[in-house]
Amino acid sequence: MGKQATLQSYKLATIEDAKFALDNFNIQNEIKASARRGQVEPVLDATRLTVPTCICLDLEDLKCFEAVERQYERWGVIFQNSLAIQPSNPAFPTYSGLIVLMGAPKSGFLEASFLRPVNSVSAFVTSSQRLVLSAYDRDRQLLAQTALPGSNLANSNSPISPNTLLSINVNNIYSVTFCTFDGQFTLDNFRFCL
Repeated sequence: MGKQATLQSYKLATIEDAKFALDNFNIQNEIKASARRGQVEPVLDATRLTVPTCICLDLEDLKCFEAVERQYERWGVIFQNSLAIQPSNPAFPTYSGLIVLMGAPKSGFLEASFLRPVNSVSAFVTSSQRLVLSAYDRDRQLLAQTALPGSNLANSNSPISPNTLLSINVNNIYSVTFCTFDGQFTLDNFRFCL
């Protein structure tokens, strides 16, 4: 079972206070989104959705050290300052598969922008420092934040396990940022829900 910290206000959540559950999104439909350009895939029409639908990005189609920007645009998300890596440092294990996302070339920062508003965003994170996930509306006004309070590297003395699930559930999210000061982090199983 993964750990999850969820917040829907400006107050930062603490890992100790949160009720942890792998999934509380009440999802009835999840789509595994591929980055492969030649693969035939269903077209996502958000105007026709009648049940909550989530898109979980399949990072395994990405090449190691590939800059990730518009590979998932047809699924409704564009990344900035994102690099696909296969971690060689055992302190940054993957949650599933071999590939994760990392903030690069500018370390400690990664942004995802959505082509239409979403209602929740989550990812399994491993970080060398405190990591803040922030959600913004169309006008770049802060909607909510949640944080991993400190490092959660594997094989460290951290009370927080690697690959802790961070999520934000709030209406009309147009972008999110993952930010850590003077540190590195990885994301796995990035998911957003319409």
